[in-house]
Amino acid sequence: MEGKNMEQEELKTDKDNLDSENLETQEQETETVEENSNQEENITYINAQLVEKLKNEIEETNDKYQRVQAEYSNYRRRTQEEKETIGLFANEKLVTELIPVIDNMERALEACTNKEDTMYQGIELVYKQLKDTLAKFGVEEIETENVEFDPNLHQAVMEEDVDGVESNKIIKVFQKGYKLGTKTIRASMVVVSR
Repeated sequence: MEGKNMEQEELKTDKDNLDSENLETQEQETETVEENSNQEENITYINAQLVEKLKNEIEETNDKYQRVQAEYSNYRRRTQEEKETIGLFANEKLVTELIPVIDNMERALEACTNKEDTMYQGIELVYKQLKDTLAKFGVEEIETENVEFDPNLHQAVMEEDVDGVESNKIIKVFQKGYKLGTKTIRASMVVVSR
């Protein structure tokens, strides 16, 4: 009996050892599964952070790109406007010198009594050609008929009381004024009603 008891004890010990080993194996497997689960959670968390960071970087890059594009568009528009302005006002000095020539031609035309004279017709042709050429380059005469006095365009040299005329209206022009584009080259010298 003793042999049987020993065998049973050995079997029991073996069984206990196997149970213990199985328990340890299960615990290890559980720990491994928990570690894997923790690692997967960490990986998911890190991936989420990376995705969020990449989205932010993409948004920042798009914003920078749009700003650069807008700045470039504004730069091109300003450059184009400057070119047009420079081209228009590059001739300002020449125009300023030619305006007295136009005045003198107008005086010469007014002084001629015979409008059929070839001298008158020649001066008139040159006068028209000069005015047309200046108009091509943006020079225009400042309007003075039936308009109110504008200190940006007109220079009042006198004021007069005139019956039937509203106050601050131009009633007489001593000297014509001219504009180059939007800039006044020479203001019109006028008489204004009170």
